[in-house]
Amino acid sequence: MISRIWHGWTTLTNADVYETLLREEIFVGIENRQIEGFRSIQLLRRALADEVEFVTIMEFDSLDAVRAFAGDDYEAAVVPPSARAVLSRFDERSQHYEVRIGAA
Repeated sequence: MISRIWHGWTTLTNADVYETLLREEIFVGIENRQIEGFRSIQLLRRALADEVEFVTIMEFDSLDAVRAFAGDDYEAAVVPPSARAVLSRFDERSQHYEVRIGAA
C-alpha cells in the first residue's frame, strides 16, 4: 500500500471555506472517479498562529493507482483552481511512502 501525503495552508479566514470545498467538491470528485486501487482519503487540520495547515493522506494499492489519480508525474500536486484560489501556499510535490505496518 502507498500513502500519498500533501500539505496546504490557508489564512485563518479561508480555512472553513477550504475545508468545505474539500468535503463537498474535491473529495467527492475524487471518489466519483472510481480509480482502481484508490482506498481512502483523510483530512488533517491544524490551527497555527497566523494560518491553518491542512494535510491530506491518500491511500492507494500501488504506484500505478497513484499514477491513475495524478498522471505520469505522480509526485506533482493535484490542486484544482478552486482550491488554489483559497490556499495561501501548498506543496508543489506530494510525498509517497510504502506502508510497512498499518493499523488493524
